[in-house]
Amino acid sequence: MPINVLIADDHAIVRVGLRKILETQPDIVVTGEAADGGEAIALSGKILCDVIIMDIAMPGMSGIDALQSIRTLLPQIRIIILSMHDESEYVYRAFQAGASGYLLKGVAGDEVVTALRKVLQGEIYIGKGVEPLLHAEHSFVENPLAHLSSREKEVLKLVVEGKSSMEIADLLSLADNTPDVYRSRIMKKLGLKNTASLVKFALQHGIDSLK
Repeated sequence: MPINVLIADDHAIVRVGLRKILETQPDIVVTGEAADGGEAIALSGKILCDVIIMDIAMPGMSGIDALQSIRTLLPQIRIIILSMHDESEYVYRAFQAGASGYLLKGVAGDEVVTALRKVLQGEIYIGKGVEPLLHAEHSFVENPLAHLSSREKEVLKLVVEGKSSMEIADLLSLADNTPDVYRSRIMKKLGLKNTASLVKFALQHGIDSLK
């Protein structure tokens, strides 16, 4: 039986490269490609799919959020994270969410194939350079967004949704300048310098954690 693979990455060049690598194997078929987490969720329920190779940082919905949703809806599907992120926090959160493997971008093509075969056998695959991250002394045990107050999370969620300060003030019954105060406080807590980096950070760390 062929091994059916879905590739989820927002960079077309990565998807094309992975497809070429995987389809050198006679028993591997790439049955679909997704450019973001939401598309990955939708496709996983429509196409033949045994394994998903997925990035973390994608627009709209992060790979971690998509991973959690797919594992809930379709627990038989194995998911391998292929990411540029080599921080222990990302590795921890990926496995916590149900990933079957974690690879760093830049690995040789044969390691991707090996990982795919291993996870289908029920194994957890830890790629080269990843194992030390699992044992890092300062590995994160919780999402950094967990340090925000309930109101800060509400404000951040609306910022990520693209709401203006005036709209946030109306929705949360705040004074007109209060959302800007909250936004500055949130960025200071997270060590960020502008709204763009704040939105990217929130997407990478999972919007679900803002609930």
